[in-house]
Amino acid sequence: MANVMEKTLSQAIEERRATPSFDGSPVPNDDLRRIIEAGLKAPSGYNMQPWRFVVVRSPEQRRKLRWASFNQAKVEEAPVVIVACGDADGWRTGDLEEMLRMGCEGGMPENYAEQARQNIPNYLSNHPNLTAWLNKQVMIAFSFMMMTAEVLGYDTAPMEGFEQEKVREVLKLPLSYHVVALLAVGHLKGEDKFEGGRFSMGITVFENEYGRPLKL
Repeated sequence: MANVMEKTLSQAIEERRATPSFDGSPVPNDDLRRIIEAGLKAPSGYNMQPWRFVVVRSPEQRRKLRWASFNQAKVEEAPVVIVACGDADGWRTGDLEEMLRMGCEGGMPENYAEQARQNIPNYLSNHPNLTAWLNKQVMIAFSFMMMTAEVLGYDTAPMEGFEQEKVREVLKLPLSYHVVALLAVGHLKGEDKFEGGRFSMGITVFENEYGRPLKL
């Protein structure tokens, strides 16, 4: 049965913890669809949406993915693990034209589309660190998924502890795919993770220039 009591976004942000262990109870398809669709609605540079997600649900694949993730038990315990990747070649193989087609249907001016058709390939083909660009885009969508899961009442564990080539082997990923992060989704087993605390705004936030505290 799908979760019926949704949290507010403010509640989800306040209460979210990186879940240390999952009880294995399933995530219904309707909820999983909402989680994934939230990520697909995220913004991205030039609206290029370079993310690709592999949803790992079979016990055998989760067991293999655990092997590729430094043997972390929660990878196998969680009923769903979303592997977030960035496709370095998507813009070359159809994404650009599809983005422009949708944009024009949504009111994109033709002269803007023609400029984008020239400027985007020039920008991405000459980017000094395309992997870093992919990471930024993918993590926005990843965060949308994580927070939507929390709003729906699920527990999550964002993970960067994995071996790139081993994950690629397990999931049979194309060479153009860069694995960015794993998101385990399910229900907590046992005690929640301790409250680690967050730095205050006095340490991390400035107004107008570095060193000037934000006054609110």
